[in-house]
Amino acid sequence: MSIEHNQSARLHSRPLLLTLLLTAILCAPIAGQGQVCSLYSGKTQHIIYVQFDNVHFTRDNPNVPSDLEQMPNLLNFLKSNGTLLTNHHTPLISHTADDILTSLTGVYPANHGQAVANSFGFFPLPGTSKFFDGFASSFTYWTDVVNSTTDPVYSMITAAGNNAPAPWVPFTRAGCNVGAASIANIELENVTSDINNVFGPNSPEAQEAATNRTKAIADFEGVAVHCALGDPVCSSANGGQSDVLPQEPGGYNGFSALYGHAFVAPVISPSGPLTDINGNVITDGHGNNGFPGFGGISAAQTLGYVAAMQEHGIPVTYAYISDAHDDHINSVAFGPGQAGYVAQLQAYDEAWGKFFARMAADGITPSNTLFVITSDENDHFAGGAPTPANCDGVTVPCTYPAGDIGEIDTNITDLLQLQDPGLVGTSFDIHFDMAPTFYINPAGPASAREFERAAAQLTGPDAFTGTNVPLAESLADAVEMKVLHMVTGDPQRTPSFVMFGNPDFFFLTFGSPDFVVNPGFAWNHGGVRPEINTTFLGLVGPGVSKQGVQDDIWSDHTDIRPTILLLAGLTDDYSHDGRALVEALNGSALPKALRKSELSFILLANAYKQITAPVGYLGLTSLKVSTKALAGDDTTYATLESQLAALQVQRDAVAAQIIQVLEGAEFNGQSISFKTTLSLLAKAGQLLEEVHQLNGD
Repeated sequence: MSIEHNQSARLHSRPLLLTLLLTAILCAPIAGQGQVCSLYSGKTQHIIYVQFDNVHFTRDNPNVPSDLEQMPNLLNFLKSNGTLLTNHHTPLISHTADDILTSLTGVYPANHGQAVANSFGFFPLPGTSKFFDGFASSFTYWTDVVNSTTDPVYSMITAAGNNAPAPWVPFTRAGCNVGAASIANIELENVTSDINNVFGPNSPEAQEAATNRTKAIADFEGVAVHCALGDPVCSSANGGQSDVLPQEPGGYNGFSALYGHAFVAPVISPSGPLTDINGNVITDGHGNNGFPGFGGISAAQTLGYVAAMQEHGIPVTYAYISDAHDDHINSVAFGPGQAGYVAQLQAYDEAWGKFFARMAADGITPSNTLFVITSDENDHFAGGAPTPANCDGVTVPCTYPAGDIGEIDTNITDLLQLQDPGLVGTSFDIHFDMAPTFYINPAGPASAREFERAAAQLTGPDAFTGTNVPLAESLADAVEMKVLHMVTGDPQRTPSFVMFGNPDFFFLTFGSPDFVVNPGFAWNHGGVRPEINTTFLGLVGPGVSKQGVQDDIWSDHTDIRPTILLLAGLTDDYSHDGRALVEALNGSALPKALRKSELSFILLANAYKQITAPVGYLGLTSLKVSTKALAGDDTTYATLESQLAALQVQRDAVAAQIIQVLEGAEFNGQSISFKTTLSLLAKAGQLLEEVHQLNGD
């Protein structure tokens, strides 16, 4: 059955049968190398979590089968064995780092620190006109600091300024080893600060990084195992290092971990070099056996790591697979239906088929394993129509004329100064992106107001539509960013404002001419369009109901974590921003309190998401108000900003009350009274009405 390209956002979920997952989970390593993984006593013995980079359920071209349609081994596995949620959403800004970390932690970027620090961030040094590169704030190991001199706070940081709680902790405390393959920030992300943090600046690993960087990347980046207390997998004989989490709630002492392919591979592939799912030795492309790199890691390579970990005493695994729509060898972008794109999806599909067969041969099946498969943000294709017009990519390949595929690189410095010559003397920088964050020096509302008004008026030629289009689709400053959960515990990361741009464009601070089609990149994300913020979540395993494709349940990335923990019988030492997706689960294993209150839970959960999710009704509507405020005159600005600030305070108070009730039912045995339900629903409804009126709808 064809999958229609559906970009609609729904205000409410329509619950099917409220059904939940097991009361029981027991994770035991196949090879018996570690201690017994003791969660609930029950059916689940393994957890396999895989997150794609930009793999789509929906079609980017109505004639071309979607990414998942071209991977029938995966799509059919999800549809036949569990529930595939297609009304699933990202946080804001919608980016790989934000999305993965939100999924792993169950909290929005404000509570893990990555809201605006993506890829090429530049943050101002207070009181100066200088800027420092904030790259380390996106992809770094969990306990790294941003910059020991200029910003000595944790990269992974809570709103209160503490190191964010680590996602592997509940599992290792329960005796379960946790493996990571290419997933963000729970393994080493670089061979500079991460090496120094974990191994020490004078270690052999640091010396290797200094003398042979390429080999060090293959040896130490991208792969890790966090072990249960005293588990021999992470013994010193295997190269285990102390797993230090100095600010972990409840403490975390005596645990160890393995960092890097050099230490993990001998444990999970003791008979020889580690191979991918096709049997090829995993290499970095430079002659080194080891981690192949984050940018182009294939399904075969990632699933090879996962399979070997699951087979050798690591029953909980988190992994990432890179996108299939880029040519990672020649560094150019593919368009939908282009031959190289289709070939990569075929290779991914073959890898999934072999992976499921290998796991089944090992006895790792939906009867005893929780499979969680999702993707970070969807990407918008920046390009024109293919040739021939009726191509489908599978039987008729699609081609794209030169100049008709690629993001439109844009010199926003020049455009702003042309729009408002008064900006010439003001120092600023941006995070290069389709949704640039602006850092203006000197900081302050007066400087920002001129930039905001100028940005709101920018237009440019869209090479693919042949029309002049607005470049800014939405605007948010710190007031609205608080509503959207984008203000972190590090003041240096809070920009003056964010411009959510037209997704055909990518904004830089240099370049001539001002608009140039760049064929190296054609898939943009970061904005607030439904095509970017809507993705999918597949759940398969004991306790997951077999609903197939399900688009009635509204969910986002924060809901993944509490759903997994509910099934595992575990809890975090902090409150989530998401809720368990009980609508996708079987009711027979519901905790007693939740079983008694399932209707109240669903009603409150749906209301909660619409008032607190960045792309829920309140978030998207308040962003419209913010855009009017920042583009308007000073009177309009002051009035609307004041109202948004008051709304955010009210919303946070109501959201805190609701999540306390939801988590009480999920994890603490507390039923939900009808009186409490009606009271909280009324408060949430009032908030939605207020933002509706504020927007003038």
